[in-house]
Amino acid sequence: MRATTLQITDVDEARAILKRHFYALDVEVLRPAPGWAARFAVGGTDTVTLGDLEFGVDVRIRAGELGAYHVNLPLTGAMHWHQGRDEPQQALAGKTAAVYQPVGDTVVDQWDGDCRLLAVKIGRAELETQLEAMLDRPVRGPIDLGPMLDVSSGPGASWARLVRLVTGDAVHPDGLTAHPVIGARMREALVTGLLLATDHRHRGSLDRHTPALAAPGAIRRVVEAMRAQPGRPFTVADLAGIAGVGARALQQSFARYVGMPPMTYLRQLRLALVHDGLRAADPGETTVAQVAYRYGFTHLGRFAAAYRERYAISPSETLRK
Repeated sequence: MRATTLQITDVDEARAILKRHFYALDVEVLRPAPGWAARFAVGGTDTVTLGDLEFGVDVRIRAGELGAYHVNLPLTGAMHWHQGRDEPQQALAGKTAAVYQPVGDTVVDQWDGDCRLLAVKIGRAELETQLEAMLDRPVRGPIDLGPMLDVSSGPGASWARLVRLVTGDAVHPDGLTAHPVIGARMREALVTGLLLATDHRHRGSLDRHTPALAAPGAIRRVVEAMRAQPGRPFTVADLAGIAGVGARALQQSFARYVGMPPMTYLRQLRLALVHDGLRAADPGETTVAQVAYRYGFTHLGRFAAAYRERYAISPSETLRK
């Protein structure tokens, strides 16, 4: 999804934009104000959509069933809402975020005109599959996340900081969130963080869960996959799927059998391949960036620092030798 930032002064246009990126909505202006303007900045993917939204005028919104998990995190002001037959709730900047389920008619009773919020839409399959990977067992959804998330302290505050970071990048046209490697890891962190920050019936199982170690053969499959496609944008969830275990089991199994986390092993593998590639390359026809990108390094500054730490020489010096 291409990042977009728009100034809107028409309710029908605002409705169309929100439908395109989030849901079909009915929008009602509660107290018309002359010269009002909405600002919508949206980015992300079909599975995790992120928005920095402000209406600039008090509105009421009816959305029906969302079909996805969703969080509204106010940065300023407040919004009042309810879902299904639940009691009305308030999400307040710096205090609480609103958490919506895939099922149940959703109504924002009042979105204050001075309320700027970050919207996080997570596909139902995306969140439930991630929970299954974390628990190492099937999950019958929906997960029934608690409707309110305390973002003033603890895990909720940590998750809110992560949302601000990732959303700020996702709505920027040149953000790294759009990169297949970095973006996948950012989105995975958001989904995992939400599961660890909110209340739900599986939370105790997550906190107590001690996964069984993967068999050595499963770890060999993961290593072989990395070596076969070192430039592929693997995430921990991808590698866990190859091993046939959950993410935590993969992490612990790699630590036992390989002596390091899987993503550390992948980074070391990529560094070695870049090193060999630079030594064999013609400096007149090849650049460091070309070789680094080929093996999945997207941030050249961090790549160069890691390369120098491992080989005590810069990548450009290796290329010139």
